[in-house]
Parts: sequence; structure tokens; C-alpha cells
Amino acid sequence: MPKHYRPPGKKKEGNAAKYITRTKAVHYLQISLATFRKLCILKGVFPRVPKKKVEGNHKTYYHMKDIMFLAHEPLVEKLRDIRAHRKKVKKAIARKNRDLADRLLNRQPTYTLDRLILERYPTFVDALRDLDDCLTMVHLFAALPAVEGERVQVHRIHNCRRLSHEWQAYISRTHGLRKTFISVKGIYYQAEVEGQKITWLTPHALQQVLTADVDFNVMLTFVEFYEALLGFVNFKLYHSINVKYPPILDPRLEALAAELYALCRYMTASSGKSGNAQSIGCTEDKQDDDQKMSTGADESELRLAQLQHQLPSNEPGALMQLVEDATGADEDDNDTKECKNLFKNLKFFLSREVPRESLLFIIPAFGGVVSWEGNGSPFDESNEDITHQIVDRPTQGHIFLSREYVQPQWVFDCVNARIILPTEGYLVGRIPPPHLSPFVDNEAEGYVPEYAETIKRLQAAASNQVLPMPGADNQFFDDPQNLLVEGIIDRTEANEASEKKHKLEMLEKQYHDELKMELQGVTYSTSLSSKNMENQAKDVKEDTRGNMDQTKEDADKLSKVSMSRKKRGLYEAIQIRREREKAKVNLLKERKRKAEASKTG
Repeated sequence: MPKHYRPPGKKKEGNAAKYITRTKAVHYLQISLATFRKLCILKGVFPRVPKKKVEGNHKTYYHMKDIMFLAHEPLVEKLRDIRAHRKKVKKAIARKNRDLADRLLNRQPTYTLDRLILERYPTFVDALRDLDDCLTMVHLFAALPAVEGERVQVHRIHNCRRLSHEWQAYISRTHGLRKTFISVKGIYYQAEVEGQKITWLTPHALQQVLTADVDFNVMLTFVEFYEALLGFVNFKLYHSINVKYPPILDPRLEALAAELYALCRYMTASSGKSGNAQSIGCTEDKQDDDQKMSTGADESELRLAQLQHQLPSNEPGALMQLVEDATGADEDDNDTKECKNLFKNLKFFLSREVPRESLLFIIPAFGGVVSWEGNGSPFDESNEDITHQIVDRPTQGHIFLSREYVQPQWVFDCVNARIILPTEGYLVGRIPPPHLSPFVDNEAEGYVPEYAETIKRLQAAASNQVLPMPGADNQFFDDPQNLLVEGIIDRTEANEASEKKHKLEMLEKQYHDELKMELQGVTYSTSLSSKNMENQAKDVKEDTRGNMDQTKEDADKLSKVSMSRKKRGLYEAIQIRREREKAKVNLLKERKRKAEASKTG
């Protein structure tokens, strides 16, 4: 009898009992394959890879507990009702009973995903951690053409556009944007919300074409779930800053496709009514600095007086909760303060050829005031207070001498560097510097681009790190390692400075030794013999160092022999990865050398 023989009718054990194939799961649930896919997407059930595939390697497996989890889902019955309802409508239309078909269409069964959202994300932090794909998908569908008769419904595209603008307005209002990068795929953003870093991708503002090789049914199921998730997240975030949700926009600005600007104005007005108004860049109304200055005690008393009438009568602890929420909104961390004041006192104007929505989102998020060319803008191009005009054309016809004309990349590079960069390299008609990704750690990669070193020097100069403080010891600034730790110079410059400093110390020591020998009356021949002895000692040291390297190499080989096959393979893979990284760095340095040689040649 085989070792794993199981008589007929005996209960399954092991992987055969834990996992089930997709075909058997569909038959078990008595639903179609499309409904099964939709149910798995909404419930968050995904295929598993068992150690031993009982039915074969060419099949998809699911955990049996997940299938039992789906079998008790109330949404299954609702999907069955929807399928039966569609059959009734189809039968009525086939019998040419239009009245019955209209009555059935007006009574379509519907379902909501509120319970699923709460089930999959018990806390708000869990929802924020899973928001990356949600934002990317919503922004992708928001950029699709809203045309009747296409595979994507128009109301879904409008809803995605509304949700994306509400999210951007909140990030811009709270100054939570941290990084941004322009790539071939689109524009990457990274924001920080309640301590969680959220990264998403938005497509470029180009005409999108719906291709035939994409299964939009699966994507629409994801979008349906993500719309509900982002709606709950926006509701929670808006109420955290005392703004009513959903927002009521200005119909004039909404008709002019300026929804983001209208949202900024709405949030500013709503926050001002609740006593939490803060200055943002999207508003044309300004207040004097004297009116903004007030002490912390006066603000607390004013907020307590305003929140007193909002307390429920049956909730005694609501006052402390509201006070904590109101005072916590003003406690910004260092990153938020730095981002809030980056474009402070700067006024931007966008030409018609630049990506308007992206810059309308970025500039106010960092404290700037922005307008654009077209109807609904806060101010026009002839405003004398404009400091920078964003232009993306080879030449500029009319020029105002009171402002600077820069390319859109300057805004993105300033955001990533957290300083106002010089505008000489970003002027109209010039080739801008390389656009560096803030998501890459140059020190870990082993190659630091030249422009990154320039930005690091500018950052050090902006923070006054190069200048010694009064009363500081000069030896601190003479030591290259201290400068490396402080970020004033990079690792290559620190190594070169250390070698130069070591050579100077050796020369100085040799000079003092020669002076000492002259004072002692030592002859030149004697000094030469002593030098020969020192050289021989150096040769012995070098030989010893070579022997130590050889000993280390032998020890590595011996330890490699004593490793198991799995550990040896892992060690070799690590070495191969290091060699590839070194080759990549050498290739970048070679390209840089050839580029410099071609420029000089």
C-alpha cells in the first residue's frame, strides 16, 4: 500500500483539504466566473501558492477558508438578484413589453460597499496604508475621456475626477505634499497624512485612448471599490480639519473646469468659519500680518467659545476631544512648516501650455499663490505682484521686467530640494538641468550625480552650515569627516580632503624631523641610511598588508567551502548583485566622462 494512500470516502488531509482550485470554488459557490472575480476583488481574496499542488501546476488555487468566507457573504445573494433582474429585463425586451421593461429598470437592485470597507479596514490608519493603488487607479480613470457609448460610464469618470480633486485639495490645504517626480509614465507624488507616507501616480494631461487588449471589467470592479474607499477617507480627512463634506463648489468655476481652485476656496471659507482658517495659495483674499498675530492663549479661549455650542448634551467627554482636535491641527512638524513656507510671498502665473492641474496642486501646497491664463483665474497676467511666470515654450514674446520666466521643471526641483533654486538654468529656451528623482538614495546607489552635489551645496549654503558659528572651534571645520557628517560635502570630497590632509601632515612631520636632525648635528649620509631603513620598514609593512589581504581572501574561501548549498548560493547572489551595482556605477561614470569630453571637444 502506498504511503499516502487514501481510501475512497475518507476525509481529505493536508494541502488537499486546505486548498481548492478555482473551478471547484466556482461550482461550490454556484456563481459565474465573472461574479467570482468581482467577489474576490471586493472582498480582498487572492490566489494562494501551496507547497504541493495536488491538482497540478497549471491550476489556480484558493484557500478553503477564503472560499467559505465568500460563501457566507450577503453580497453573493445581492449579485444573484442582480443577475436574475437582468434576465427579466432581457426577457421583457425580447417580448416587446416595453412597459414591463421600464418598470423593471426603475427598480434595479443595488448594493453598497460600506460594510466591506469597515470589514477590510478596521482602523483609519489601515485605510491610509492601502491608499497607494487606490489613488493611482482613481487618477487614471479621472483622465479618461468622458464619452457616451464607451466601455467606461461617464458618471464613473466624473466621480473619479471629483474624488481626485477633493484629495488634492486636502493635501494642498494641509501642506502634506513631500516629493514629486516627472517620469515617462506620469507624475509621481508622495504625501504624508497622519504619519503615513502615501505615493501615487497621475497620468500626463494627454488624450487617452481605450485599447482593446485591456479587460476593463476587472478594472471597473477595482474602481468601484476604490471609489467607496476614497470617499470614506476624504470624509474623515475633511471633518478632521472642520470642513463640511461633500463640498459645495462654485458653479461658475466648476463650469470653467477649475474644480481644484474652487475646492481650495471652499475649504478656506469653511475653515475660516470654524476658527481654523490658515492662509493658502489658492485664495486671492489676503489679510494683514498684524491681524494674523495672536497669542496661543487667546486662540485657545476663542476656540473653546466657538466649540461650546457644538457639544452634544449626552456626551460629557466631547469637550476634551474637540479641544484636542482643534489644538492638534495647529501643531505642525518641521517638514510641514518647511513645506508651508517654501513658496511664501511668491506669486506665480501659469501660461496656457504648462500642465495646469499639476502646478495648481503643487504650488499652493508649498505656500505659493498661483493663477493661470483663462476665465475664472484670481488675477491676470498683467498683475505687477507676480514674481514668477511658468512658461514652456522656446521663446517668450512680451516680457515683464519685474518677474522671472522659468520652465515648469524649476517648480518640481525646488519642491524636491526644499529650497528656492537659482533660475539661470531654467530660463526660457535653455536646456534645463537633469531632473533627479527624490525617491533614489544616491549614497546607497554608490553614484552621486553632479547636479545632486550642486543642490547639496546650495542646501548647505541656505541653512548657513558652511559658515562657522561664533565661538566654534576651527578644528571642527578642518576635519573632513565632520563636514561629511553635517552634509556640507559628499563622501568623494571627504576622501580627497582626507588624503590631502594626510599628505600635508606627512610633509610637515618630515620637515620637523629634518630640522631636529640638523640641530642634533646628524650628517646627510646618516640621514640617508636612516631613510633607507624607513623605506625598508615601509616595504615590510606593505608586504604584511598584502599577506593580510591574502589571508582574508583565503578565510573567505574557507568559509565559503564550509557553507551549505543554500547559503553558498545566497552569498554568490549577493556578490553578483554587488558586481552589477559596481558595473552600473562605472558605466554612469564612463558616460559622464564621455559627455564632458564631447562638450570640451
